[in-house]
Amino acid sequence: MQKNTRGSLIWLRLSRFTHQSNLLSNDFLKPYDLTSAQFDVLNQISVYGPLTQNELAAKATVTQGGISRMLTRLEKEGLIERKQNWKTKTIFLTEAGKQKLEEAFDAQLAFQSSFFDECLTEEEQKQLYTLITKVQKNSENKMG
Repeated sequence: MQKNTRGSLIWLRLSRFTHQSNLLSNDFLKPYDLTSAQFDVLNQISVYGPLTQNELAAKATVTQGGISRMLTRLEKEGLIERKQNWKTKTIFLTEAGKQKLEEAFDAQLAFQSSFFDECLTEEEQKQLYTLITKVQKNSENKMG
């Protein structure tokens, strides 16, 4: 029998939670005609836009290959617009994209928060946020 390290068990729990949370979010967002990945991309553009495709891929939870297909779909649906400026394509939210995000935003935040609000105290949530931030920054440093 293999022995897992505490770190590997934490990683497995986080991976499972992320997967389950995404599945539940996809179901939750169906009435808004969005997936959790599309919600994330629209939100990233809203907060940090306009962005290039590479900047967006670095911020979003979608792979580099997946971002291209998703942007094509979002553009066809009229939720984003890509503007060419010499060699760079910049991505903007359209009015329809802003409206779609606005419709889903509060509900999705409340839904995601419920995972933590239902089982953790405010102090535990602060502690978890601090610890996860520390681990995430360490992984970012390893990426260079």
